Amino acid sequence: MGSDFKNVKERTNYIKVPRLVSLILLAVMLPFLLSPVSGSERKWVVVIDPGHGGKDPGALGAISKEKNINLAIALKAGSYIEQNLRNVEVLYTRKTDIFPALYERAEFANKNKADLFISIHANAISKMTIKGTETWIMGLAMDDQNLEVAMKENEVILLEDDFSTKYEGFDPKSPESYIMFTIMQNTYREQSLYLATNIQNQFRNRAGRVDRGVKQAGFLVLYMTSMPSVLIETGFLTNPEEEKYLNSKEGQDYLASAIYRAVRDYINEIDKKTNTSSSAQESTATVKSTAVQEGASPDDQPRFMVQIATSASKRPLTPANFNGLQDVFEIESDNQFKYAAGSFDNYSMAAEYRKKIESFYPDAFIIAVRNNKILPLQDALNLK
Repeated sequence: MGSDFKNVKERTNYIKVPRLVSLILLAVMLPFLLSPVSGSERKWVVVIDPGHGGKDPGALGAISKEKNINLAIALKAGSYIEQNLRNVEVLYTRKTDIFPALYERAEFANKNKADLFISIHANAISKMTIKGTETWIMGLAMDDQNLEVAMKENEVILLEDDFSTKYEGFDPKSPESYIMFTIMQNTYREQSLYLATNIQNQFRNRAGRVDRGVKQAGFLVLYMTSMPSVLIETGFLTNPEEEKYLNSKEGQDYLASAIYRAVRDYINEIDKKTNTSSSAQESTATVKSTAVQEGASPDDQPRFMVQIATSASKRPLTPANFNGLQDVFEIESDNQFKYAAGSFDNYSMAAEYRKKIESFYPDAFIIAVRNNKILPLQDALNLK
């Protein structure tokens, strides 16, 4: 797994070039040669996961297997990203016809501290007239059809040895096993939703595909990742026209290009937000230092924060993981990790801040924290 490196020995041919042509070329290239590379440009890691593989063929069409289509589109999408986004490193959960376990795919992304996880699949259904693309994020299945899709993808764990132990008794065929997704709030839901929306827009506008929308369900591979994650269904192998498209060079090129463009737009937007918020961080820090009453330590005074996410596992406190927000705090409570943004001396300032980030976190709410512990909001207001 990971990027492959090849040693290529090149033979240099020397060609005499007229002096005037050389000067013209130098004049044209000089601005680019002298352009400084931004020191603040962050490095992104994108993990692309071609679904299924090896002993698991995935969905079966009349002329093809899903695992092969997934790999072809994944490698092309990764190549487009590598060629056009210099600050992005692309890693693959597989680059050949092998079968990584579901948990190994997520584990690979987590260990490599990926900023994005993109799992690429193709669809199948009994009704042959249905076609189009879907992009899924982790969440509670809103209807039986969504649950059925998640069950079908999660059943791959049945091919793994000792799957019951590895997945703590999770049964992909039992609806009861999916109850856990109702109590889990994915830390990266908003970022995942934004990326998924970008992907569907590109599939519709760039590749001209039928847009079946952004959906959510309990996909294990997304549940186990610690970064914004999506699962893409590039089309239906059970639709003869779409299967032909998915197997064509043109179809794979357009779908891969659409994925690249969505990643590009996502990264550009997050980087822009991160750079924009850096200046605001200074004023926030000033508020934190000047708001504390004289003679009291900061921990003794209740602070008002805006809770934006809850997770069962720790998440890296990097701006890219929280829509560019830099003032994010982690609070461990009730065997969960809660993430809150901002830290204010009074409730009204926290309320104003919540409105500013409402577009990214519509479900955010104000909490009170003292000594790194959450206390009832009314108690904090009474203390003030």
